[in-house]
Amino acid sequence: MFGRRNREEPACLLVGLGNPGLGYARNRHNIGFMAVDAVAARYGFPAFRRKFDGEIADGSVGGQRVRLLKPQTYMNESGRSVGAAVRFHKVPTDRVFVLHDELDLAPGKVRVKKGGGAGGHNGIRSIDDHIGPEFWRVRLGIGHPGDRARVHGYVLQDFAAAERDWLEALLEAVAEATPLLIGGAPDKFMSRVALKTNPKPAKPADPAAP
Repeated sequence: MFGRRNREEPACLLVGLGNPGLGYARNRHNIGFMAVDAVAARYGFPAFRRKFDGEIADGSVGGQRVRLLKPQTYMNESGRSVGAAVRFHKVPTDRVFVLHDELDLAPGKVRVKKGGGAGGHNGIRSIDDHIGPEFWRVRLGIGHPGDRARVHGYVLQDFAAAERDWLEALLEAVAEATPLLIGGAPDKFMSRVALKTNPKPAKPADPAAP
């Protein structure tokens, strides 16, 4: 169904950024891969297969056809893979959603925006170079090490055991809320993720109540 250039092509391309190989699998820089894997698991996508210098899987999310893509070019060349998929399937740039790590957001926070600069992210810069800037950036907060000189080592370190709870909660929430993201409701997507990752505490019982 997804291998033909016709009306059955996926409505959007959901891209997760990271570096290929087991040695990078749990790195902070690979949170985009992790998020796409969470989407694939939640909505029953088939196994990923190799194409477009990446790993792809086709399925449905909230009634919409979706192609998942994990570029296998290493982060700095992500645009090569994304560009090939976009050109082959003629995906409109505003139907491309890229999930990636964000140093300037607190761990577990999410922000979505369309267009803009690369913010120092080499994967985003590469995609800008290949398809232009008017795609959606889904920024997944990993926090900042506090010293610019430590950034490279920080993003290429595995998530610490102490980060597991917020990371798993974030990935689950992003997957659950993906229909809102691709359905044209980015603000509702962000609100849903925030609600799921930072639930409001229950109100204490009223001692005067019967």
